[in-house]
Amino acid sequence: MKIWGEIPKVSGVYGNTGKISKPYRVGETSAKKDEFSISGTAKDFTNVMKALKQIPDVRQDKVDELRQKIERGQYSVKASDVAEKIVEALQTRKI
Repeated sequence: MKIWGEIPKVSGVYGNTGKISKPYRVGETSAKKDEFSISGTAKDFTNVMKALKQIPDVRQDKVDELRQKIERGQYSVKASDVAEKIVEALQTRKI
């Protein structure tokens, strides 16, 4: 392969590989420690989640009240109320 033209420009790039001197220190650098910070919104969210975890899933006082009414025969549900809830569930696709 023959190359015509300005060969010194091409070989000049490779010809400038002189000795590299050791770097000298200008000043000492101090290592910074990593920081971790939580935003105020995240702190609020964490506090709310802790409070929610302390609330029981079942309201035992309501369950006990209904259990006592059923045992005494004082708890009754109208058939129309049951039918209404069934239709409502079907309309909202809960069933």
